[in-house]
Amino acid sequence: MTSPVVIIGTGLAGYNLAREFRKLDEHTPLLLITADDGRSYSKPMLSTGFAKQKDADGLSMAEPGAMAEQLKAEIRTHTCISGIDPGHKRLWIGEEAVAYRDLVLALGAQTVQVPIAGDAGESVFPINDLEDYARLRAAAVGKRRVLILGAGLIGCEFANDMRLGGFEVDVVAPCEQVMPTLLHPAAAAAVQAGLQGLGVRFHLGPVLARLQQAEDGLQAHLSDGRVIACDLVVSAIGLRPRTELAAAAGLQVNRGVVVDRQLRSSHDNIFALGDCAEVDGINLLYVMPLMTCARALAKTLAGTPTPVSYGPMPVTVKTPACPLVVSPPPPGRDGDWQVEGQGSDLKVLCHGPDGQLLGYALTGTAVMEKLALNRQLPPLMA
Repeated sequence: MTSPVVIIGTGLAGYNLAREFRKLDEHTPLLLITADDGRSYSKPMLSTGFAKQKDADGLSMAEPGAMAEQLKAEIRTHTCISGIDPGHKRLWIGEEAVAYRDLVLALGAQTVQVPIAGDAGESVFPINDLEDYARLRAAAVGKRRVLILGAGLIGCEFANDMRLGGFEVDVVAPCEQVMPTLLHPAAAAAVQAGLQGLGVRFHLGPVLARLQQAEDGLQAHLSDGRVIACDLVVSAIGLRPRTELAAAAGLQVNRGVVVDRQLRSSHDNIFALGDCAEVDGINLLYVMPLMTCARALAKTLAGTPTPVSYGPMPVTVKTPACPLVVSPPPPGRDGDWQVEGQGSDLKVLCHGPDGQLLGYALTGTAVMEKLALNRQLPPLMA
């Protein structure tokens, strides 16, 4: 019997790869293995659920049984891989050996968590998947005051969403502006002003030093001495690619699992895509590159080796209080930034020494210019 193509992970990367592969190959056995419940959902929608009044079931698009039927695949849920044996093309689930023809790591990324002093650590909720979201929804019933740790993309999206969902929202982060690694200060100021106009309160600079139980909820003690009353804490400090399984198998890892343009790891029959993969030196934790990789890798697995290429990869941030689209300059390409517009409607452009547009941040009504600007951008990976 032919060994299956095995995909570890049933997030957007795993399921989209399986769909693309099945368009090209209906017969090769396909096995998907996941540590969670295997429901199909779109991770970006997690930061829209409170405004839409949707619980975890409302964000789920399909149960694993329906996905297995659709993909003509076997799906094993709540299953943890204990090891990979690249030399014999097999992986281990406890004492069970599972052979593979090709193995794909679609492991995603895990939340960065820092220890928090105090007696209320169980009231801190990282949000990285549908099961995390379900726990947050359950904890939020009857609550009204939310403290969000982190002012990056995810922190700002949840601040907007939970404020629209009726919560009082405070954001704490040890930075001078929102989305510091992603945005020019002018665009960051516009987004922050939009969220503040919605009623979000920002505390930029300090960190959460201690979280204590109190008679009427929780007390968040900040490093600058301020105390914020809240009922629960959402942790949005950041994400780190899951590389432990690959590293333990002897695969090359750096920021992510190191793969070439065909998404092949340092071992011929093992591939990686999505948040866990570092593609030709680039690790992007966004949906557009993931979909591009899924289409290319499906062709490779179906017998037509296909290198991936990245065109412009703009990121649409879900902050309706101040719409935002950003396309950072390619790594290693520096340029000069210029700011056009006023108020919340800004066009912030980065041009190289030769005048070529390298990147942009668009806020407010300026987001409508993204398609025209995308045509001027260089590919991220030609």
